Amino acid sequence: MNNHLPTHPAAVLALAFMATILLGTALLMLPWASASGESAPWLTALFTATSAVCVTGLVVVDTGTYWSPLGQGLVMALFQLGGFGMMTSATLMGLLIGGHMKLRTRMLLQSETHALSLGDVRSVARMVLVVTVVCEATVALWLTVRFAMKMDLSWSQALWHGTFHAVSAYNNAGFSTWPDSVIRHLTDGWVLAPLMLAIVVGGLGFPVITELWANRRKRQARWSVHTTLTVWGSAALVFLGTLGLWLVERNNPKTLGMLGFFDQWLAALFTSVSARTAGFNAVDIGALGLESLVLHYVLMFIGGGSAGTAGGVKVTTVFLLLLVVWSEIRGRADVEFRGRRISTPVQRQALSILVLSGTAVSLGLLAIIPLANHLPLDKLLFEVVSAFATVGLSTGITADLPPAAQGVIIALMYAGRVGVVTLALALAINQVPRAYRYPEEKPIVG
Repeated sequence: MNNHLPTHPAAVLALAFMATILLGTALLMLPWASASGESAPWLTALFTATSAVCVTGLVVVDTGTYWSPLGQGLVMALFQLGGFGMMTSATLMGLLIGGHMKLRTRMLLQSETHALSLGDVRSVARMVLVVTVVCEATVALWLTVRFAMKMDLSWSQALWHGTFHAVSAYNNAGFSTWPDSVIRHLTDGWVLAPLMLAIVVGGLGFPVITELWANRRKRQARWSVHTTLTVWGSAALVFLGTLGLWLVERNNPKTLGMLGFFDQWLAALFTSVSARTAGFNAVDIGALGLESLVLHYVLMFIGGGSAGTAGGVKVTTVFLLLLVVWSEIRGRADVEFRGRRISTPVQRQALSILVLSGTAVSLGLLAIIPLANHLPLDKLLFEVVSAFATVGLSTGITADLPPAAQGVIIALMYAGRVGVVTLALALAINQVPRAYRYPEEKPIVG
């Protein structure tokens, strides 16, 4: 009987997330989970559970009013489990992929990057747990004090709101106990700053965090290619996103136009950070101009770092392909970066992920257009990209989507969260060497 159970790591991960979603759906349908005391409709429960486990943040009902305190706690547990499970699973998958390298290469890379070994599974899970608890607890404590002082809340209420938003931010989940997300804190840097810190730490990815911590006392530490691309690529995207949003929205009275200069930059910075899969909104996304929506398409689709709580096709995927293009322009036979050569299989994996992800978004858009043709195309595209990249931002149309269209969004959230990681793993470990090669031919391209 056990022979029929899936053993491929990608299949195990996909089934584990599916089982968690189904369990969360069943629990959310229980009467105690809703504020009204009545059972939630199965589609509402399924949509919420999928969004939570896939740390997306798209909702069809207001989290703070529709669900009871126990229901809200269940939602928080689901996106905590989804974020921790994905972070741990993706890291272990990366180590599993490393297990297919030659011993000499593995020893060289491990000595240079201080990487963990595949046999140290417990250590990986333990370190992920420690980083998660420390970051979430620190941000939760900070937000609790701020909410209690600013919003005239009791300490128990402030602790609940602070904990919920800290866990949501670290896991890049985007869920909020307030119907306006964090718009009410638009000009409060004491709230937005710790949220951004948690978003960035969770979105960098555990391998990057591990390497940065290992090299914290070295003045001239040599980062691995992965860490370099992730850190500097993320910084570049945040900077360009902030600058672009400020330039476009600074005169828009519905977003940044009514704010002071400093508050404009704070709001633009938070919006740029959140657009890369966090899902919180400090400004009304539905009021953004078309240029800002297009900028969000790009930021959401790229996402954050690998083996973290962020979604998207990942920063390393995009910037690695930019290196491929740059090497081709310069006529180089090899793709090189900082004295290292990027292997051809990795280049193919990155290209495959980008192409297949783009295909998934295109198919999702084609499927949802006839189901919700009463809604603008730009907002439908925003919803599709946000779902696949597990961002959670919305222009406000999620609840207005018909049931079939919500089903498309559910499928996109699941595929975007689980599919990209399992695809990367499958591409990496399904490389079967052959003892022969066909004659080469060069088709005309371009």
